Amino acid sequence: MSVTARDIARELGLSPAAVSMALNNRPGVSAATRKLVYDTAEKLGYDLSRHLTQTSGTGSIYFICVQTSSAIFSYAPIFDEILRGAVQECQATPYRMKVQQFYAQQDTLEQQISDLRVSDCAGIILLGTEMSQEVATAFLSLRVPVIVVDSNVEPLDCSCVVISNTQGAYLATDYLISRRLTQPGYLKSFVPLRNFDERWEGFQKALRANGMHAAHSIVHTLAPTIEGAMTEMLEVLDRGDPLANCYFAENDLIAIGAMKAFKQRGYRIPEDIAIVGFDNISEGQVMEPALTTVNIPRTYMGRVAVRCLINAIQDGVPHHIKVEVSTDLVIRSSVVRSSHTP
Repeated sequence: MSVTARDIARELGLSPAAVSMALNNRPGVSAATRKLVYDTAEKLGYDLSRHLTQTSGTGSIYFICVQTSSAIFSYAPIFDEILRGAVQECQATPYRMKVQQFYAQQDTLEQQISDLRVSDCAGIILLGTEMSQEVATAFLSLRVPVIVVDSNVEPLDCSCVVISNTQGAYLATDYLISRRLTQPGYLKSFVPLRNFDERWEGFQKALRANGMHAAHSIVHTLAPTIEGAMTEMLEVLDRGDPLANCYFAENDLIAIGAMKAFKQRGYRIPEDIAIVGFDNISEGQVMEPALTTVNIPRTYMGRVAVRCLINAIQDGVPHHIKVEVSTDLVIRSSVVRSSHTP
């Protein structure tokens, strides 16, 4: 038997009218009482979804970024591109878009998620770039549809819109090999992300396709920021560590930082060392030489996420979906064909 508002009223010793006002977010009850009603409703297994979308028309779509470190999100334009697409798509719907930043500290996160339960939230787009499975699980406990963007949080069963990282890294690495005719090195982030793991997989796949093995590639682990990567690559150069003839970098920030370090120590790009990045950020276009990179249609990802979420809200889609967005190689001037043979 399904739980009713009267059951909640009986449990709390409140009048059915007070419970109804709380569930429908109407004036007449305090914020503390409203929260108590929602918490009790959830504990008893009451279906809250009917109220979350009725509080003010159709409700709102929440675009939420959960930040766990400053290293990756120090580059905000990547986040902005996904958000721009989501906002554009949402404008053609009856839903409003609300943007919030959450923090991964347990106490803070629990309070913010608790606040969502008594909001007009109809569904959530969750930016998952830095998100752990534990954080994702907390959001999936809410009784509204959730779409994770920019991360595949397997083995959790949830809907997501992700980048084809493996395909993009394969394209970049295969291009490097075809132009430089030598074993490429790898510029790795010291901040572990699933996206970066998938790019490493694509790098290895391209090596194997060209008769090479990852064990023979020179790998430098650097900070995933321009200044951090430059500083740490300068240390690599000053130590006299072995260098590769060409590199694939896990993101453009690392690639640009490494390029700056190489140039500062007198290396010519691309004559001495070639580099390919991943992300197609604007700074790469104005580098000298301009950075060859992998483009991600992030605005499109935001639009797709909204479409998938609205379908889930309106149609009650029972199964989760995974949308993988392909990438393309943007060829500029940081890679040329080497004049020597292996």
